[in-house]
Amino acid sequence: MGTLTYDSKVTASIDDRILSHLQIVMLAKLRRGESFAFTWSEKANGLGRTTIWIHSAISLTFQYYGGKSPIINPAWVQALVRSSNSVSGLEIVPEPPATAAKPEPSA
Repeated sequence: MGTLTYDSKVTASIDDRILSHLQIVMLAKLRRGESFAFTWSEKANGLGRTTIWIHSAISLTFQYYGGKSPIINPAWVQALVRSSNSVSGLEIVPEPPATAAKPEPSA
């Protein structure tokens, strides 16, 4: 279980695999200068839902429990990107099946 820390004040416990995919989406948006809302729930801790406004001027830390990077599912990254561009902002969506790479046409 990894930890996302925002502005040294707000922390969220998020599975390492999910956190890796969120990191890709969040950092891509911040590199482009895009601010956005991020909402998550921590039902296990009884906290309900939390929403924060992600902005490049505020520190963001991704801390992982495990030492290995998980295999990234591009279909999930795209689903998270679509979520991040919605009016409600980025939310953790279920992981879709990974799309198989299409074979290159033979010449």
